[in-house]
Amino acid sequence: QVQLVESGGGLVQPGGSLRLSCAGSGSIFSINAMGWYRQAPGKERELVAGISSGGSTNYADSVKGRFTISRDNAKNTVYLQMNSLKPEDTAVYYCNADQSWARVLTGLIDYWGQGTQVTVSS
Repeated sequence: QVQLVESGGGLVQPGGSLRLSCAGSGSIFSINAMGWYRQAPGKERELVAGISSGGSTNYADSVKGRFTISRDNAKNTVYLQMNSLKPEDTAVYYCNADQSWARVLTGLIDYWGQGTQVTVSS
């Protein structure tokens, strides 16, 4: 199965941008659907953006027009470009993968990594 490591988080001002990266290994990356998720204090983990093996995308309403998910199969990496960041985007961000698009969309995946912290504050 694919192993994933998130990076790119940090502290950013409202209105700023970050690009998160999710590097994969241990499986055939290109056949997996990929997702970015976040969990804020006191809240459930939620899907932020997903991308299928064929390139279809889904976004949470709260990030549409601001975030873009993309993948580079040659680099075994999925990205989340985050623009116009807001304080409510503050959370730990996780990536995950599965051959099932439905599992990515629902987040019903067995293993989660450490994530990367994104803090949006002035």
